Amino acid sequence: MIYTVTFNPSLDYIITTDNLTVGEINRVTSELILSGGKGINVSTVLNHLGVENTALGFVAGFTGNEIENGFQKSGGKCDFIHLEKGLSRINVKIKAKEETEINGMGPEISEKELQQLFTQLDTLQAEDILILAGSVPTSLPQDIYQKIMARLQNKEIKIIVDATKDLLVNVMKYHPFLIKPNNHELGEIFGVKLKDKDEIINYAKKLQQMGDNQVNILVSMAGDGAIFVGANGEIYQTAAPKGTVVNSVGAGDSMVAGFTAGYLKHHSLEDAFYMGVATGSASAFSKYLATKEEVEKILHSIR
Repeated sequence: MIYTVTFNPSLDYIITTDNLTVGEINRVTSELILSGGKGINVSTVLNHLGVENTALGFVAGFTGNEIENGFQKSGGKCDFIHLEKGLSRINVKIKAKEETEINGMGPEISEKELQQLFTQLDTLQAEDILILAGSVPTSLPQDIYQKIMARLQNKEIKIIVDATKDLLVNVMKYHPFLIKPNNHELGEIFGVKLKDKDEIINYAKKLQQMGDNQVNILVSMAGDGAIFVGANGEIYQTAAPKGTVVNSVGAGDSMVAGFTAGYLKHHSLEDAFYMGVATGSASAFSKYLATKEEVEKILHSIR
């Protein structure tokens, strides 16, 4: 079974306007409300691909209820923990000539409620896959990813981490199955600006060394494609599929979902890589997250 964890889910209010003018009334031309958060996005795409999974995380208040209801109506299976206080956040995503996002804060999570999550995670079995995605709310210890991985390290669970900076670096010693920084995030870890694919591969290997060379690294590069540096020494790279970018929100999460689905189907890192690229691109070329048909069309073109 695949499990995703989203510590700070959101209601994503996605609006389109011809032009965003600060300080004036702006009229929208379209609007959409979706259940969001990186782990929820991964679960949603897995559902689209026909891969069974369960979304875990924390929701609160009427916004939390709507996140859960919306996710379930879309066919998602979840076991969210309902917080006693606060409201789940609302993220506003404005699509005009440029994309603008305004992200809410989210509720506080108590120690008691955090322990409920640990109890859920203790039920995971060998060969399950756990996907930890996104930022950590300020009410939680910033080493929460490490605590989870330390707790599960002897259970033969494959853990995928999609996070940034210290959240990513600090889990390397626990040997996650896969991490997915983008090229800018990889450069930030080492305080450099990566200029070409050779540099990206070189620094991915340096990051890999922090995990005793036992971690697979998938680096997304937006319009420049993606690179995979495997723990077994394999390196795969591809240019970005051709298409018009309609929506960049969720493309990285979709890549994680596609990689996971591809690996489960073929147990091949190469197949997983191309499936990840196809799925991330399919979401970028769509108004919403990728469908199975959209993914398969792109996968055929890049293979």
